[in-house]
Amino acid sequence: MGVAGKGQGAGTAAGDWNILYHLGGNGPWIEKTEGVVEGGVGPPKGCVVEQVHMMSRHAERFPTTKAGNRMLRLVKKLTELNITYVDDLAFLNDWVFFSKDPESEFEQLTTTGPYSGSLGAFTTGVRLRTRYHHLLPQRLSHDSKTTLWASGCPRVIDTAQYFSAGFFGLNWNTTSSIRVIPETDDLGADTLTPGDTCKAFNDDKELGHDQGAKMMAKYRSTYVGPIRERLLKQNPAIKYLADDEIYAMQEMCGFEITARGSSPWCDVFTRDEFISFEYARDIVHYYRGGPGTPWGPVMGWLWLNATMNLLLEGSSAGPFFFNFVHDGDIAPMLAALDLLPDPAHLPTTHITHDRSWKKSQVSPMGGRTIFERLACRTASAPTTPEIFVRINVNDGIVPLPGCSHGVGSSCPLADFQARIAARGVELGDFREKCGLGMDAPGRITFLRQGLGEEKVNESTA
Repeated sequence: MGVAGKGQGAGTAAGDWNILYHLGGNGPWIEKTEGVVEGGVGPPKGCVVEQVHMMSRHAERFPTTKAGNRMLRLVKKLTELNITYVDDLAFLNDWVFFSKDPESEFEQLTTTGPYSGSLGAFTTGVRLRTRYHHLLPQRLSHDSKTTLWASGCPRVIDTAQYFSAGFFGLNWNTTSSIRVIPETDDLGADTLTPGDTCKAFNDDKELGHDQGAKMMAKYRSTYVGPIRERLLKQNPAIKYLADDEIYAMQEMCGFEITARGSSPWCDVFTRDEFISFEYARDIVHYYRGGPGTPWGPVMGWLWLNATMNLLLEGSSAGPFFFNFVHDGDIAPMLAALDLLPDPAHLPTTHITHDRSWKKSQVSPMGGRTIFERLACRTASAPTTPEIFVRINVNDGIVPLPGCSHGVGSSCPLADFQARIAARGVELGDFREKCGLGMDAPGRITFLRQGLGEEKVNESTA
């Protein structure tokens, strides 16, 4: 290898290099380590978790068709040169692509290796069953099955099923059911995927959905030049590598890890080059559906508001509310909550190293944000418990800026309610903002236990 400080490695101690923390959401699930409260995820002394709400990204997957085809075109180009590669690309002489059947595997969960999506989702179910086992008897006290919710995409539905097997057991479908919410554009606000229904978000070519890719391309152009120069100097027969081809090489590091457990592509780049790639990935989601677009908070408030109402209702509503979506649905929710504020929008000219918005730690594959309703007996309330909301992001307790004065850096429920309500007034009506008719659904109605189940939707939207 011709470059020092290669990218691969899996340090675990704080401060160690761990490539999984720099894949920008294209790699396996990892714990959040930055901006978290010390002391672990157990309930604070004197507190008990009464209710759990989760918004989770689907588990580890193969590339999407668009990204995967970009990789295949690059691999085809490099293979057809019919040369002997040297230095950083020497592994290509006997390397084969990590998907044997791209047509059937692209978009789907990985099912092999230590980071397989099927294993990851099942393990998450077991982990949360262990953490919240005390709430299982309350689930059984309800007459109907416990409902889980998944957006209508096969990999999301599969994630919910593997999770259910881990959480409820292999006979999960006798005590629970998965309600699939279609990823269609006709549901208005009554959706898990508001990016599909918000017409203005998709129509706005400057600040809407497409902004993320455009801003990323601007930043990407600042760091790929030296990589291109190095690789072409080592293997001049390649002649040219476009920005998106170098980016595809970096993407393959994470995607091959999810399928095989490791990847030689990770060793092609330096640590600094992966830090640049990580920032490029952060830029995509910051400006596509996060704080960098005015549409992000508008879309994300819908689920937050529905969840806030359930937190107010408490145990009588049921103990578990597990939701499975895409990373593009998590970013708006976090933007509406303003959980990861930065003093200014992320620049595309250089890296802001001290930023709060780091996709790898917030929405890796299988990434999850959990809201816990805590009942705590405190010195001021020794007999009647006080109620708080605590936020857990990938097994790290994250204080809510401006409202972390509760037990264990939680937020008093009344203050949380006031915050979400005020945010809703500030953001305005989803239908009006998104250019929908006022006859479209104006809020989420399906997020209730006891409403039954809908047939699994095989949509690939």
